[in-house]
Amino acid sequence: MTDQLTPQTEGRVFQGTGDLYDAIGTHVGYSSWHEVGQGRVNEFADATGDHQWIHVDVPRAADGPFGGTIAHGYLTLSMVPMLVWEVMRIDGLSMEVNYGAEKVRFPAPVPVGSRVRAGVELLSLIPAGDGHRLISRVTVEREGGDKPVCVVDTVSYLVA
Repeated sequence: MTDQLTPQTEGRVFQGTGDLYDAIGTHVGYSSWHEVGQGRVNEFADATGDHQWIHVDVPRAADGPFGGTIAHGYLTLSMVPMLVWEVMRIDGLSMEVNYGAEKVRFPAPVPVGSRVRAGVELLSLIPAGDGHRLISRVTVEREGGDKPVCVVDTVSYLVA
């Protein structure tokens, strides 16, 4: 619901689905940069039970394939809502919920200590039931990286 969105200092504000229709096929913008620290990775490991050494064992990971610990791919994916809220907000809705995700990929790792941001492109807005399904392509990139770290087509269900 829009009253639960984090406050924005920047980003695009849409006034309902009418504004969204006009923006389909466009890149909306980028979030700010966010550091992915070892504390966040450890908390995610505790929350999910995924304590694989490449994520949480700093000494062992230093000698591993990435030269240090890396964030879980699903941790990066779980940051997508927060990052998108910095890019855009839709006013005039009674409800906005995650409906699903399509084509999730993790083309590159996120070394712990890296900073990431997301870019958002609006792909489609489809009437569905009492609302609309908004499909957005979210591309998360690592500062200084040459490939995205996560690309996902998110599906949101919007009700006016």
